[in-house]
Amino acid sequence: MYIVHESAIERRLYEHSQNLGQTGRFTGRYQCNLLVYFETFPDAIQAIAREKEIKGWSRTKKEELIATMNPGWMSIDLRTWAG
Repeated sequence: MYIVHESAIERRLYEHSQNLGQTGRFTGRYQCNLLVYFETFPDAIQAIAREKEIKGWSRTKKEELIATMNPGWMSIDLRTWAG
């Protein structure tokens, strides 16, 4: 499970899907390339605060959060996502 604040999510997803990241980093080692949950915020300060909050949660709590919005853990395609 990879949690990050990202201002250019489309670019970041493309990089992950094409394995353009560093192989020694978390996303390279664990093949993190599917988006199953995200939140949007009006500014970076709020996004970073939420990222830190979620990172402090147990894995079970994170899984429960994802399941509330995406029970099947289907990959989200931002090109067709309507919100």
